[in-house]
Amino acid sequence: MNPPPFVRARRILAIGLSLCGALLLTACATPRPPEVTTPVRPAPPLRMPAATPYSAIVVDAHSGRPIYAVADKQTRFPASLAKMMTLYLVFESLDSGRISKSTRIPISARAAAQPASKLYLKPGDTIDVDTAIRALVVKSANDVATAVAERLGGSEANFSAQMTARARMLGMSDTTFRNASGLPDPGMRTTARDMATLGMALKRDFPDEFSYFSLRRFERNGHTVQGHNRALDMIAGADGIKTGFTRAAGFNLATSVRQDGRALVAVVMGAESARSRDLFMRDIIAASLPKAERR
Repeated sequence: MNPPPFVRARRILAIGLSLCGALLLTACATPRPPEVTTPVRPAPPLRMPAATPYSAIVVDAHSGRPIYAVADKQTRFPASLAKMMTLYLVFESLDSGRISKSTRIPISARAAAQPASKLYLKPGDTIDVDTAIRALVVKSANDVATAVAERLGGSEANFSAQMTARARMLGMSDTTFRNASGLPDPGMRTTARDMATLGMALKRDFPDEFSYFSLRRFERNGHTVQGHNRALDMIAGADGIKTGFTRAAGFNLATSVRQDGRALVAVVMGAESARSRDLFMRDIIAASLPKAERR
């Protein structure tokens, strides 16, 4: 016999309340997962890929004030940016009269054996100082770098010690040189900030010789030797300085710019390609120029 309607309604209500209670108990027994908050980090600026570890700095060349910096004191391999210091010592020797631009530099078997990039000079060849400077700036010639080191230092090891000593005098406390070219050596180290310090010193101490760094090419034995510093053509007002690359270092670049009375020295180290390095340099210079002093 069926129960009266009001009894059935009471039973249905009791079942519903029981189910609601069970669900409530289950919800109370299971803790809610903590809310995950992802810290907001500014993306690496401009065109540099976020996954690429890199160092960079832009310095106002008039005041010495850093305008932009990221990981600028992080230890890096200089690659061919080391040749900036090689050239600093060459310019010092020119200014002191120790050598002239016509002085001949002999090419040893050790110098000739250095890996590319090079001029492929042979043991017993000689090269004048003026051409050697052009080869270091434009071609980043490793055979010439070793020959210069041997001529000025007696040996590349002695010359490298002189490079490091000069770095300390310039305030480059985080830099050690082991060769004149920047070829791989576990003892070589520098930072973007130190390379910017060196770039500033080159501009300040050798204003006449600094014009070498704007060269795109040079002539030798009737042949044109082309450079590969594309930033000189990509960046308005660029007047130097130097590119560098090894697998361990990544793609490095130091650039000097003069525009509308403003002057900058900028360094990018550890980029994943020459193009990304050059584009990033162009962008951070464009962003930094309005913040630089005009003189």
